[in-house]
Amino acid sequence: MSDLLAFDNVWLEYGEKIVLERVNLGIAERSFVSIVGPSGSGKSSFLRLALGQETPSRGNILLDGKILTPECGPDRGVVFQRYSVFPHLTALRNVMFGQECAKAPFTARLFGAARRRAAEEAEAMLIEVGLGDSLDLYPSQLSGGMQQRLAIAQALMARPRALLLDEPFGALDPGIRQDMHRLILRLWEEHGLTVLMVTHDIVEAFKLGTRVLAFDKRRIDPHAPHRFGATAVYDIPLTNKLPLDAPDVSVSIITIDRISNNFEG
Repeated sequence: MSDLLAFDNVWLEYGEKIVLERVNLGIAERSFVSIVGPSGSGKSSFLRLALGQETPSRGNILLDGKILTPECGPDRGVVFQRYSVFPHLTALRNVMFGQECAKAPFTARLFGAARRRAAEEAEAMLIEVGLGDSLDLYPSQLSGGMQQRLAIAQALMARPRALLLDEPFGALDPGIRQDMHRLILRLWEEHGLTVLMVTHDIVEAFKLGTRVLAFDKRRIDPHAPHRFGATAVYDIPLTNKLPLDAPDVSVSIITIDRISNNFEG
């Protein structure tokens, strides 16, 4: 598989503070990349760079071999941990809104046949994520899991090639989280998506990902903690994944030896 995204010696700095340094990575098209690491290790910053919300201080990010423009294009959708939906719009209008803005940027409203087509497409997407019976409900009337399904439908409406997930399931109960795992894997396969997912749950990372990136600082100066930035210190391709339906899997089985053997034995 060819690389959809490539990070070429990317640095991210804010004044004297170095957040990321020497990031050299290729993200293969249709891969599912889980990103883990301690708090403050630049995971979300890495995601914002891929989204186009941040511009690298040094180095280049390439999308299909071309320099990534500093904007959030329709080829990249994003879902955050806190439900990124509009509280004053119904589920159907939430999913339609992106199309309305794209096709009518000044009024954000479609009319006639164009509006009917947008509504039909939005309804189909909501059915796909399991919200077919909730078209006319507002976010406040939906559970946490349903709101996150709505956010995913919203992100997929523009038919992105890449889906960026920033702690998308962290606020959900374990049972709901497992349902969301099944949903996101199905959508990843059916839509041929490239997924970048930041998570603090290392078991979740190994259950869902085809590859796991661990971010941390290689060097630390206790007298100047911002002097060095984080980078991908581990890059682990997975051929044998942890079973999705294994509730008794614990972090203790995820050792370097087992990772290197892709959980065999």
